[in-house]
Amino acid sequence: MLTLKLTLVPLFLLIVSMSGKWWGPTIAGWLAGLPVVAGPILFLLVLAHGPLFGAHAAALSLSAILASEAFNFAYAWSCRSNHWSVSLAVGLLAWLVAAITLSFMPASPAYAIAAALAAIAFGQSFLPRSGASATNSPLTRRDLAVRMIAGAVLTVLVTALSSALGAKWSGLLAVFPLLGIVLSVSSHRAHGPDFVISLLRGMVLGRFSFAAFCLWLTFKLPTTSTTAAFVEAAALAMFVQWATKRVANAQHARLKGVIVIPVSEE
Repeated sequence: MLTLKLTLVPLFLLIVSMSGKWWGPTIAGWLAGLPVVAGPILFLLVLAHGPLFGAHAAALSLSAILASEAFNFAYAWSCRSNHWSVSLAVGLLAWLVAAITLSFMPASPAYAIAAALAAIAFGQSFLPRSGASATNSPLTRRDLAVRMIAGAVLTVLVTALSSALGAKWSGLLAVFPLLGIVLSVSSHRAHGPDFVISLLRGMVLGRFSFAAFCLWLTFKLPTTSTTAAFVEAAALAMFVQWATKRVANAQHARLKGVIVIPVSEE
């Protein structure tokens, strides 16, 4: 079990981090929306406490999209005129306030879906827009090591404290914006606020696949085997990821194809 805790999340973070290096901040942000951290943590929680605990935690993880978007929103607006340390503090405060609020909410799929959809809609509408077109993000070995170590530490802490925390806070902390924090701070320091904003806007699109993953686990864990539930949830998340990417590409192509005819004033 300890081996899984120390290797599962870092492995997924390695894959996502290399994707960011190859394809730039928007794709990295989009892939970061997949359950690369929360998925393995939820799996370990089920192994430790059973499917009912895991289903309850998955429902809270779904609603915790709102807390993650609160962090992104606060960081994105703050980073335009502040040092990364200030932006990080503002973002973490926003996440904490949102997470505490969610902890008082009933752990039902209906409330979780409502919170997640509200967060996605809010992020799409009100995140600042970036005027820069950052393409490639250089990734040092130190950056990669920090991400992987942070992932392992979060996994060990949440799973070790899950009995004391209960399913609610275990589910909320499983979606702690670890990857968003590391990517935002490292990108802010290296490339400036426009790059960060581009990355955080890309994350919003990835929330749909994450939401599908958690929602499937919420309903399927109590009624099917753990392995089957997670395999099906992962397959669904990948399908939703593919579908949202196609829709986004189609919209982008339509916008590029729009011809603007200037009208002279007489």
